[in-house]
Amino acid sequence: MPRSKLGFIVAILVLACVFLGIRYYEVDMPLYRLITGGNILDPALLHLEGEFVESNLGTAQEADGSLTVRMIAQQYVFVPRCIVVPAGVPVRIRITSADAVHKLSITALGSTLKTVPGALSEARRIFPTIGDFGMPCQEFCGAGHYAMRSELKVVPKDQFPALAPDQRKDCVAH
Repeated sequence: MPRSKLGFIVAILVLACVFLGIRYYEVDMPLYRLITGGNILDPALLHLEGEFVESNLGTAQEADGSLTVRMIAQQYVFVPRCIVVPAGVPVRIRITSADAVHKLSITALGSTLKTVPGALSEARRIFPTIGDFGMPCQEFCGAGHYAMRSELKVVPKDQFPALAPDQRKDCVAH
């Protein structure tokens, strides 16, 4: 192989290694946000800024009257551990991951919602049946996966407006 061709290949490999090193250590999220127009979340900052800060998690009534559930999946827990929603009302579920691929299984509906770090997964659901339901993780995420679950409490539609925001994260108080 000619020396110039070998030098070119080595230079390409070095540049690729430098690019991947930078991408995965320091520049990944800010650069990716710039390229995608800010449509990703930084898993390291989920609890600190933006939509998924601790005080925004759980079921919230939006200004337009709609309901939104916000959750974070992280090894080996869903935050919050419990969500309370009214029966028969459309609910928007927004979930992201802080560390690995997770899949929230909503047993009350037989549906799942998969989430990956840096991405936002969203679904609209109506919970027709009042009761308590498990929401386990259905994507193997490590040694503690077997215990990763959240709880869903579906309450009567007329009872939900009387619940304070903290009560919408507490399955024991009802």
